[in-house]
Amino acid sequence: MQQPVRKAVLATLAIGLLAAAPAWAQKVRLATSMGDIVVQLEAEKAPKTVANFVQYVKAGHYNGTIFHRVIDGFMIQGGGMSADLQEKPTKAPIPLEARNGLSNVRGSIAMARTMVPDSATAQFFINVGDNLRLDAANSPDGNGYAVFGKVVEGMDVVDRIKTVPVGNKAGHQNVPQQPVTIKQATLLSEK
Repeated sequence: MQQPVRKAVLATLAIGLLAAAPAWAQKVRLATSMGDIVVQLEAEKAPKTVANFVQYVKAGHYNGTIFHRVIDGFMIQGGGMSADLQEKPTKAPIPLEARNGLSNVRGSIAMARTMVPDSATAQFFINVGDNLRLDAANSPDGNGYAVFGKVVEGMDVVDRIKTVPVGNKAGHQNVPQQPVTIKQATLLSEK
């Protein structure tokens, strides 16, 4: 093979390999008052949900919010309220991406929503058990909850949070008696 043709073939192969390589997974570190949790985001399967979450991270929205709903055996929920249980302002709700092949298993992170399927904004939850009834296929309402990533570091922190003493406060149930704060949410650089 002649040198110029060989270089062209190699260049084409290199471009093809780069295009075929999977995108680097985005990760977010949630530095909490009980330790760090790192979640890996699944942008290929939940693109709108991940983009929404990343926008909130970049805007500093999660900094100073608490895990305001903690149910051992079920999930820990946060990302939308201050320590005094005041809800932070949010952007418009996003479409539900619950039929993306990801499941509400232990360690997965999903968007919280109201009874309206397309109502998720900033609040999220981390499953502390396998909650397959929250998947669209198993959900009583047929919609489910959109998983958009998983914990890859700090599941021990999640397990500590799930066991904190909780009670009722300001009209909310299962509120930690001592606030568990997200001190800072940071988008980690891709490696």
